[in-house]
Amino acid sequence: MLKLAIFGSGSGTNAQAIIDAVEAGRLDAEIRCILSDVEDATILERARKHHIPAIHFDCAPFKTKLDGEAEQKVLQTLEDHGVDFIALAGFMRIVKDGLLNEYAGRIINIHPSLLPSFPGLDGGKQAFEYGVKFTGCTVHFVDAGVDTGAIINQKCIGIEDTDTLESMMEKLHAQEHIAYPEALQWIAEGRIKREGRRIKVK
Repeated sequence: MLKLAIFGSGSGTNAQAIIDAVEAGRLDAEIRCILSDVEDATILERARKHHIPAIHFDCAPFKTKLDGEAEQKVLQTLEDHGVDFIALAGFMRIVKDGLLNEYAGRIINIHPSLLPSFPGLDGGKQAFEYGVKFTGCTVHFVDAGVDTGAIINQKCIGIEDTDTLESMMEKLHAQEHIAYPEALQWIAEGRIKREGRRIKVK
């Protein structure tokens, strides 16, 4: 069983999908805590609703990364809650070496594009504006690069001529909510084997 922490900065719909999968028995995990760098983030309200410890942490003086004293406090929080795996779900900070080293191979993220295409901020918007006919989402391990870690799971959607960015993103989010719990369950079952930048699924 995964002893999971979820990090997020916003509404937490992917966190909710993970919570729902755990409560439905589709994901062999225990969510030990949910953390956010935004004090009033909806993801923390979701945690409280499900009686999961909801923890806010302040990243100051850094605006774009989790580092320094804040990182050390987060590491202590994770230890205090017995966390052995981290899922980033809309966490809008760059994760630095302290967390990456302590949880090496045990941090994953979901990105709104079919990586390696359209990494970085607003991957879904990038894909839509580029005019591709297909896009999707990617669950991947987190490394020191930007959306460069080994890919675990992907789901694809078509983009119709009648789609707006909003309608496309709605379809994409629906696939995210399937892909993320699925990838976590593969990990919980020991089916994932990472070989460098590649993944083998047993």
